Amino acid sequence: MTAPLVLRPPQGAPFILASASPRRSALLAQIGLVPDRVDPAEADETSYPAEKPRPYAARMARAKAEAVAPRHPGCFVLAADTVVACGRRILPKAESAAEARRCLDLLSGRRHRVLGGICLIDPRGRPHERVVETRVGFKRLSEAETAAYLASGDWSGKAGGYAVQGLAAAYVDFLNGSYSNVVGLALAETYTLLSGLGFSHVRSPDGAPV
Repeated sequence: MTAPLVLRPPQGAPFILASASPRRSALLAQIGLVPDRVDPAEADETSYPAEKPRPYAARMARAKAEAVAPRHPGCFVLAADTVVACGRRILPKAESAAEARRCLDLLSGRRHRVLGGICLIDPRGRPHERVVETRVGFKRLSEAETAAYLASGDWSGKAGGYAVQGLAAAYVDFLNGSYSNVVGLALAETYTLLSGLGFSHVRSPDGAPV
């Protein structure tokens, strides 16, 4: 049996994921990258007055990476942030059913943007950044569909009140761009950042699956 490929940093530098999101860990595992350590960032996610979604996504990813990097000198530190925007409006990470309903009412029957901020800090402390945009459209939701989704609890803590990899997939009738970006981390763009800094795929030394 052929050993699986794993994605490893150059010169054996440790790789730190500054996120507790199981979705981001699972996405990285898809491309063979398992963090040496997960160290979630704590950052004030309040947007500035009149701040637009794209700069906000970039700022939050950078803030999270910069909060964690000093704890891990000589390491690669990756942070990300996902922002759902209707026009210039930044939708919250729904913390209540009422908040999730307000998001769904805005998204129903229209298209919106998902902006994924990515920040990778290298062992020298230099940031490398991207913002990835995906356009998503929702079908017009009936009251029964909205009620069913709210009852599922799948909205809890999700940007814009939904998770495309869950029940909400039934409502998405348009998607243009990176699907993984909507899930939580744009893999192609993240891999481009990593490979540009010397990450490469190698055979797993112990043959264990990643």
